Amino acid sequence: MARVRDIMTTNVVTISLDERLDLVDEIMTSANIRHIPVTKGGSVVGIVSQRDLLRARLSSLGGYSSREDQQFLRDVDVAEVMTKDVRCADPNESVVHAAKRMIEAKIGCLPVVDKDGELVGLITETDVMRHFAETASD
Repeated sequence: MARVRDIMTTNVVTISLDERLDLVDEIMTSANIRHIPVTKGGSVVGIVSQRDLLRARLSSLGGYSSREDQQFLRDVDVAEVMTKDVRCADPNESVVHAAKRMIEAKIGCLPVVDKDGELVGLITETDVMRHFAETASD
C-alpha cells in the first residue's frame, strides 16, 4: 500500500506570515502552483490557495484598475487571507486515507509534517490522481 511519503512533493515553496499577497500572486503565477504553505520556524501555521487569493481579490474589485488591484495585493498580509485551520498529513499515512480526508474536507492539498511538526512535503490532488492513474494501468 502506497504511503504519502511515496508520492508527495518534497521541494515545497513556502511563504512567511509577514509577506504580502502580491508575492503570493507572483509565485503562484510564475511557478504554476495552487497552494503555498505558510510557515513559522519550519512549522505550518497556515496555507494560501489560489481560492484564497481569488477571494481576496474579489473583495477588492468593483471597478478597480489593474494597477489598483496590484496595490491592494501589496498592502495585504498573507496572515489576513490564509487558511489557519490547516489539516496536515503524516508521511506514513496511506495515500487512500489522505485522499479520503481531502475529499471529505473539500481541499486540494495536505501539507505533510513529520513527528516534530516540521514541513517535509505536500500532497496535492494532482499527486493523488497521478498515483491512482499509474497504479490502475498496472
